[in-house]
Amino acid sequence: MFEQQYCAWCERWNDEIGGIYHKTKEGMQAPLRRIDIHDQIPAEFADLPATVFTPTFVLWENGQEIARLRGYPGDEFFWFLLGEMLEKLPKSVK
Repeated sequence: MFEQQYCAWCERWNDEIGGIYHKTKEGMQAPLRRIDIHDQIPAEFADLPATVFTPTFVLWENGQEIARLRGYPGDEFFWFLLGEMLEKLPKSVK
């Protein structure tokens, strides 16, 4: 999850989903890693195209971007779109 301080949509995601995400099957399948867009990108994500929009959720597997969701569309749409992202994972990962 790319985020930044004072991002109203990031705060809304945190309020609506952030506290439970890690407990869900989706959260266990795709653990959340938070990266501030103003910080240096960790070395393992050096090839990942940068983003200026927050929040941006990137599904990353074996050094490759699988899918990306820009913004937070609300809790119901988030879970639906996250499910679509997870369907793009290789079968060996699912």
